[in-house]
Amino acid sequence: QVQLVESGGGLVQAGGSLRLSCAASGHTLSSYNMGWFRQAPGKERETVAAISRLGRSTTYADSVKGRFTISRDNAKNTVYLQMNSLKPEDTAVYYCAADSGIMLVTEGPKYDYWGQGTQVTVSS
Repeated sequence: QVQLVESGGGLVQAGGSLRLSCAASGHTLSSYNMGWFRQAPGKERETVAAISRLGRSTTYADSVKGRFTISRDNAKNTVYLQMNSLKPEDTAVYYCAADSGIMLVTEGPKYDYWGQGTQVTVSS
């Protein structure tokens, strides 16, 4: 079982940047495909980005393409989400999750382990 802890959230003005980190413990991160998800108040959880075990494949939600970048450092057991050109509609709690499946997927229910989330607030 892997434990995930997100960090790096905060309050930022529109147009600014943040980098989220997701640190894993209890198991080597390279065993998992990883995803970032977010949930805004009153809205359903949505997939933001996902990355395969070795980082060779990535996928992004259309709403963040060109602005967000997912990456991983398996030696540090950490996954990152670099968020640039932030917009007020990016305000949400951001979660990282780990999937032990073979294929890179974006459906949240297919992910096995979740962090507690970190709040990102973008002011206009």
